Amino acid sequence: MEEKIILEACVDSVESSIAARDGGADRIELCADLLEGGTTPPAGAISLICKHVKIPIMVMVRPRGGDFCYSELEFEEMKLEIEYIKKFNAAGIVLGILREDGTVDTERTKTLVELARPMEITFHRAFDMTRDPFEALDSLIGLGIERVLTSGQELNVVKGISTIKKLVERAGDKIIIMPGGGVNEMNAADIISKCGVKEIHASARKKKESRMKFRNPRTTMSSSGNMPEYELITTSTARIKAIKKAVVKSITARQ
Repeated sequence: MEEKIILEACVDSVESSIAARDGGADRIELCADLLEGGTTPPAGAISLICKHVKIPIMVMVRPRGGDFCYSELEFEEMKLEIEYIKKFNAAGIVLGILREDGTVDTERTKTLVELARPMEITFHRAFDMTRDPFEALDSLIGLGIERVLTSGQELNVVKGISTIKKLVERAGDKIIIMPGGGVNEMNAADIISKCGVKEIHASARKKKESRMKFRNPRTTMSSSGNMPEYELITTSTARIKAIKKAVVKSITARQ
């Protein structure tokens, strides 16, 4: 049987979803607010992408940026979002809830997992904020979650590669370890080779000039003033293709 490595592209718009598909991505993680690490996307985007982009769509369920310790109202919001996402026939959801002590909030996670079924579940990089990655991994295995997205609890996957390898060994065939956070066309093959993973996660973004011809230089919509309206960030089809090429190279090297 031919070996296959899944490339999941992290996107935040309809346009980027199409670009990722055209580049050869096998699956999409759909978010909003990638500069916040990803939050729940709007219903219009979910509907259009699930309708027109015919590869599996995993939808982020995260009510806000910041930490992953949520109030009861935020938890209720997450439950409502899951019920809504199911109506669009998405492949799955991406979530993460922690307790104050840095452990996985297994009780509330279990509630969301049961609500989301039969969709797949990815536990996102809230995992990288847990107090002990192996303790967290065992909790997620116990919950029957399909995969965990992780940088190895470091700033990026390159720095976390030794931990990722240990997590893969510990996980066995009980849960998928998917490296994400700094995966690109230059390091994808090396990460796959060193860690023995079957899935990787990348954003492959590029800057894109706005189509606006008239521009008001006196003000900005960004509260910080350092997010220019006329410079957009989108997914690069060319970069997705380059990462796919690196993935194929890594498979060939193992055969």
